[in-house]
Amino acid sequence: MKKNILSLFVLLSFIINNASAQQETAGQYFASFDGTKIYYEVKGDGYPVLLIHGFSGTSQGWKRGQLYGDLLKAGYRVIIIDQRGNGRSDKPHTDAGYANDAEAKDIIGLITSLNIKQYDVVGYSRGSIIASRLLVLDSKRLNKTVMGGMGDAYTNPEWPRRVHAYKALMGDTTLHDVDEMVKYIHSQHFDELALALQQKYQPSTSKEELAKVKTPVLIIRGTEDKESGSETILQQFIPGSKLAYVPGNHNTAQGNSQFSDAVLVFFK
Repeated sequence: MKKNILSLFVLLSFIINNASAQQETAGQYFASFDGTKIYYEVKGDGYPVLLIHGFSGTSQGWKRGQLYGDLLKAGYRVIIIDQRGNGRSDKPHTDAGYANDAEAKDIIGLITSLNIKQYDVVGYSRGSIIASRLLVLDSKRLNKTVMGGMGDAYTNPEWPRRVHAYKALMGDTTLHDVDEMVKYIHSQHFDELALALQQKYQPSTSKEELAKVKTPVLIIRGTEDKESGSETILQQFIPGSKLAYVPGNHNTAQGNSQFSDAVLVFFK
């Protein structure tokens, strides 16, 4: 009898813990403008903040850093997504699936579906490139924007690193400046065609477009981050933007407490 009770207790504990874990990570899907299903999660009840992950990342990466939890503790409503081609979201294998600001349109549609009138954004690395498009395409609703891990290189539509990344992911083995990135991609279970198309159609935002931005912008750069061009030139392109430095390189700066502190101070 005692053995049966113990077995039942173990089973119930497993069910409860498993349900709790599922609830913690449970999200929803939004059907975007072209039918692509975008995975997202919303947590908290305060002012909405959208977090946009970088290349080959997912929404869950934010949970491993300091910012996600700090925003929730500060009372914000935090929205995280898997951008198309990544994570749990659909991964189109067509050019049309990524061209013409498809990723920014996903976000704009999601924000509309959630009946959000105004919101803040934090992007990191490629997420900052998408955030930059929101500065242009959704300026009336975008309240404040943080661009982390990004310099001015993306403003060039023919940015060599972007072009080389696309070609390398499509099989070109002669472009050694992206060897490290390609090696990492090959070592993971990614949809490589989807990632290649993201690079092929990665949007640029021109100096002329940035010159018209009126949204408050904070650029955050790791002190050891030497990728993606100059953050000081990018700051010059965006009127009234602020620049902050935090410890770390391109891969580590996003997750530390100083990055989180800089975002929270900017938002307040």
